[in-house]
Amino acid sequence: MTALNINGKEHHFESAADTPLLWVLRDVLNLKGSKYGCGMGQCGACTVHVDGRPVRSCITPVGSIGAAAITTIEGVGATPTGSKVQQAWLDLDVMQCGYCQAGQIMSATALLEKHPKPTDKDIDAGMRDNICRCATYVRIRAAIKRAAGLPETDSREA
Repeated sequence: MTALNINGKEHHFESAADTPLLWVLRDVLNLKGSKYGCGMGQCGACTVHVDGRPVRSCITPVGSIGAAAITTIEGVGATPTGSKVQQAWLDLDVMQCGYCQAGQIMSATALLEKHPKPTDKDIDAGMRDNICRCATYVRIRAAIKRAAGLPETDSREA
């Protein structure tokens, strides 16, 4: 029997230690917000937080989590930063197809937890490993800045 702390609740389930966390979240615990994208940890669609750090759940074995706290897109809105990020995403209508957006929001929240007033360079570094095939990058950057209380224009445009 495996136990994980997910979104502040303890979940017990049967799973092999090498099962990717993403499959446990989606298939065992019915938390469908984290998406399967590439399966190699390169696109970011499956991003969750483990003790506040963004990790790719598609390549993270469930047995490696231990007692760490996991936050998924279903729970990130309960945090002050996650709530601000989600609201900025809605206010600026960031989503186009929406497939990658849970991972984008999770990475943006982790970025703002580390850099509450990020520079464009911080945003580029914090978000570089999240791919959006619809190319909503300009709106993503603006939403991160809005959530941080910063002017939403790109300083490179000034």
